[in-house]
Amino acid sequence: MYQGSETFNPIAVDPPSKGFSDQIRQQARELGFELVGIVPAAPLHSEQERLREWLARGYHGNMSWLARDPEKRTDPVKIFPAARSVIVVALNYYTPEQHFASPDTGKVSRYAWGDDYHDVVGNKLRDLLSWIQAHIPTATGKTCVDIQPMMDKAWAVRAGLGWIGKHTNLITTELGSWVFIGELITNLDLEYDQEIIEDHCGTCTLCLEACPTDAIVEPYVVDSNKCISYATIELREPEIPGPVAAHLEGWFYGCDICQDVCPWNRFAQNTTEASFAPRPGNVNADLSAVFELTADEYAERFRGSAMKRAKLTGLQRNALVLLESNRR
Repeated sequence: MYQGSETFNPIAVDPPSKGFSDQIRQQARELGFELVGIVPAAPLHSEQERLREWLARGYHGNMSWLARDPEKRTDPVKIFPAARSVIVVALNYYTPEQHFASPDTGKVSRYAWGDDYHDVVGNKLRDLLSWIQAHIPTATGKTCVDIQPMMDKAWAVRAGLGWIGKHTNLITTELGSWVFIGELITNLDLEYDQEIIEDHCGTCTLCLEACPTDAIVEPYVVDSNKCISYATIELREPEIPGPVAAHLEGWFYGCDICQDVCPWNRFAQNTTEASFAPRPGNVNADLSAVFELTADEYAERFRGSAMKRAKLTGLQRNALVLLESNRR
């Protein structure tokens, strides 16, 4: 439940007023979210068609769960039957540290430097739901952060937080693309945001040109089979495919190249969320040390970190590929 310092008296709001919707936005910001939008829980029909086309081209690789129930991913009611509104938030995770060049280490994607964003964003959303319920006891909701079948980036666009860049990441005019996205689906009818941010990528193709594996096969389309992030995180095979392994460019877990070159990230601001401060060894990972980890040491080392996603076998596979590449 919400643990704020204020004492709340439940208020009868049926339907909730515009003023209460503004209070929700304000509370979301007080919880640390830089951006927040509220939209109806209506299906994303056009996004469902694009998802089906992407799946038909096999661009999801071995991520078979993405192909299950595409309609569920685009209709909040199929996730939360009482859905009336979707509160969409973005949380800045940028920190100023930079990777350093060393043949003994591998680069880690910025999103995994600190605590697991699933926990950080999820906890804040649950606090927001508790705050709402302190005002409206009949309010119910479901929090979604990446692992639930919600198209996070599409919802962020619908809520006016930004646009999908040619690298397929959400770009915001305020913070660039270094943001995590989450949703709170609720049974409340709220006052909705109407503004949609237009695509500001223009003629820029820096992300396509910079990708060393040509994973961005065309603007706004990524083939996961060619993507370094997919290969080093999601791929469960004992070997990384040769064309990708040959062009890792030092990446051990994930890849930030397309975001690093994006001009919109000149607007990046340092996060105020202490949980995203880099953990020791999470900016550049010691490759040899990865092989010395026991199962218990691995569990302890990556407790509460997004890097546990790749499993110990995946991390050791990645480290071996990089070390062998550095010996050549």
